[in-house]
Amino acid sequence: MGRISFSCLPASWHFSLSPLVLPRLLLPSFRQLLLFGLLMGLLGLLYLLLVTGKGQDIWIRKDNYFHRHLARVTDVEATDTSNPNLNYGLVVDCGSSGSRVFVYCWPQHNGNPHDLLDIRQMRDQHRKPVVMKIKPGISELAKTPEKASDYIHPLLSFAAQHIPKHKHQETPLYILCTAGMRVLSDSQQEALLEDLRTDIPVHFNFLFSDSHVEVISGKQEGVYAWIGINFVLGRFNHVASERDAVVEVQVPGGDQQEALVRKRTAGVLDMGGVSTQIAYEVPKTVSFASPQQEEVAKNLLAEFNLGCDAHRTEHVYRVYVSTFLGFGGNAARQRYEESIVRNTLTKNKLLGLHVGETAESPLLDPCLPTDLQDEVGPATQKLHLRGTGDFDHCRQLLQPFLNRTNETHSSLNGIYQPPIDYPNSQFYGFSEFYYCTEDVLRMGGDFNSSKYSVAAKGYCATQWRSLKERFDSGLYASHADVHRLKYQCFKSAWMYEVFHSGFSFPIDYKNLRTALLVYDKEVQWTLGAILYRTRFLPLRDIQQETLKGVHAHWRHSFSFVNNHYLFLACFLVVFLSILLYLLRLRRIHSCTTQRCTPSTVEWLEDGLGSPSLPITL
Repeated sequence: MGRISFSCLPASWHFSLSPLVLPRLLLPSFRQLLLFGLLMGLLGLLYLLLVTGKGQDIWIRKDNYFHRHLARVTDVEATDTSNPNLNYGLVVDCGSSGSRVFVYCWPQHNGNPHDLLDIRQMRDQHRKPVVMKIKPGISELAKTPEKASDYIHPLLSFAAQHIPKHKHQETPLYILCTAGMRVLSDSQQEALLEDLRTDIPVHFNFLFSDSHVEVISGKQEGVYAWIGINFVLGRFNHVASERDAVVEVQVPGGDQQEALVRKRTAGVLDMGGVSTQIAYEVPKTVSFASPQQEEVAKNLLAEFNLGCDAHRTEHVYRVYVSTFLGFGGNAARQRYEESIVRNTLTKNKLLGLHVGETAESPLLDPCLPTDLQDEVGPATQKLHLRGTGDFDHCRQLLQPFLNRTNETHSSLNGIYQPPIDYPNSQFYGFSEFYYCTEDVLRMGGDFNSSKYSVAAKGYCATQWRSLKERFDSGLYASHADVHRLKYQCFKSAWMYEVFHSGFSFPIDYKNLRTALLVYDKEVQWTLGAILYRTRFLPLRDIQQETLKGVHAHWRHSFSFVNNHYLFLACFLVVFLSILLYLLRLRRIHSCTTQRCTPSTVEWLEDGLGSPSLPITL
């Protein structure tokens, strides 16, 4: 049997090895080679999954989720105006009693089309929100519209002082007018808006166009409020954890066969002094009882895309918004008083009675605390009341003021209301929903209807003298006043009826949270307005990130450390080289084995030489 002789340059490097003593490890079988190749392939696939696949993406998403929610807790720090990557925006809320300017800021978009801008309210060096209010409302200038720009000038000057001057020309300015302007005629509205469109660009260098100043509808205002609250709650960040509630959504205008699963958004209930508003997402397509109901629903349902890409559906929402004028706490009390005055006077006239005409013969009112005396009605028709503090009776008297109808899917005033999936829903109650539960009853937060009812009954039945003593002792909320004490019984019953009888929430509903603040800060509808109106701004940053990615890939494509694809390619080249070498070694061994004969044993035993087989590498 021949010997295998290896020789390499230089010629002095030479050694020989007998194939019979060649280690088995260096002469593997074909099965061993195949097993070795599969093992190395699995290692390469595992590397791809861990480094370039979903593993890395999951870690990045978790990291972004942590930082975004951490930012919502720590965004009370003063805004760093020296940061060149910080952008700014202004929203002026022109309300009925006054106007306020809100200054917002946000860092450069991260380039991910799935994410929205991370907009926050700007804070000054004292960590206070940058906001300024002036009175009266702009609607007071209806007869002198040429003074509109002078009226708004102090607000914009205040905002300009807080925003770096070199950022003014890229800072969008929106002037949005609400209830006070809606009551004016179209010609009066246009005269005021035209003065703003003409004069503001002369005195300020903000990003401002004709479409940036308008009178918005109650529906738009409600949608903006819904957007702002859900944005602060983090409900538009669709990277859900195990504890986040999700909902199945049929995207408006999309393929109805495919449902999108994403974070459940929160509904909003807001009861002010004059009106009550409800807003919530309608995840599924709805049916209508009649063509008339469908026509009404079109004005109450808003469909919009919060994302920057119109072709992506993950941020498409269908939201129901309805505002009920006259259903606020104070307006409802006024309607109630007008009704009892009218009915009592009519009854007295027909029956010859004198109920309520003097303090000695008062009209008994179950919606006032026990023994509280009050006077209602105009000066010429004063009616004297005395409270009996009967919560349940008060609720019964208030039900007709809800103006419910027998039509299916309807709420206050018979207005259409899409069905709510109560078990899989959450609502936040603001303004009177919070004041009724917290100011006196001290039950703000998670709402429990049965406990609330018991506490309200107890309050109503308490003697007015005792309530006044508790108030003087400071047992109630700091901002509660005598007016709150007098009408707490009425308002608690009105809130209860609006929630359960008007909006048809079940008595055992557990997912209402009454609140004044969200994450310790007041959320204005202006936040939702600027989030919606700047939704296309990330497109610029996404394009820049895309270009950066192309150049970065080209720049690092030759780096072993920074490019895992190149590393994998080198790994495969080395692996194939080793495999080819082992196959060549096996072939050489096979050839030498075939040339051996039994006679070779004799000369092997005698120590006879054998011709060398030179192999040069």
